[in-house]
Amino acid sequence: MTRPLILLSNDDGVDAPGVLALRDALREIADVVTVAPKYEQSAQSHAISLHRPLRHERLGDQLHSIDGTPVDCVYVALFRRDLLPRRPDLCCSGINHGPNLASDVVYSGTVAAAREAALRGVPSIAFSLVGRADEAALMRAAGHAASLALRFHEAPKPEGHAPLLNVNFPRGGGEKGVRATRLGLRHYAEGVEVRDDPRGREYYWIGGPGGPRHEPLDGSDTDAVDEGFISVTPLRIEATDPDQFGIAAYVAGEDEDEA
Repeated sequence: MTRPLILLSNDDGVDAPGVLALRDALREIADVVTVAPKYEQSAQSHAISLHRPLRHERLGDQLHSIDGTPVDCVYVALFRRDLLPRRPDLCCSGINHGPNLASDVVYSGTVAAAREAALRGVPSIAFSLVGRADEAALMRAAGHAASLALRFHEAPKPEGHAPLLNVNFPRGGGEKGVRATRLGLRHYAEGVEVRDDPRGREYYWIGGPGGPRHEPLDGSDTDAVDEGFISVTPLRIEATDPDQFGIAAYVAGEDEDEA
């Protein structure tokens, strides 16, 4: 029986402990090819490099780096023929050093790598770890991640877009269990701090002081990890919001045309 082929990427960089732990765990269940950023690319969202060349480096057997964004890595892996022996059965991204909960998924490079593969028809799953990513927590999270990836691979897939899952492990890697969740509500301190450089020119630091906070929301990923559970959240690829067709029709003047 042919082992599944998993494309592995991340946004913390090809040498990050999280991706190394995940690669070792996934090798127990699948053949794994890692194509990850040469340098850290956190909070790059779905950025893709269209106006500069990308450099590729082969670091070892089935281990590659690209000096670009997480999306660049997945794109190159899928469309440069000799990086993958065949089309992957699954794309995994992570394990990210830090959570990707609620609205974090909009900014996350970890989630974007998985999303890019899903956009190309490959079922994909992103993994993130809340709290300090010490070796013991990473090992526990990686073990859970491999089990979840295998279940994901074996699960019946619906017609249409490839499924995309976002997984967060609570502090310590997750021991209480696993919950299917929705995105929660997460708020960051906002602000722009203005400073002067040594030559008197202004520069900015984006983001206010203090860490993020979130509100209780039944069934949310934020509640799940707060309670010590692993959260598994399905994300949409189709971005159209059917609830807003009314305002779109008004802006388009369709009501006036009918009148």
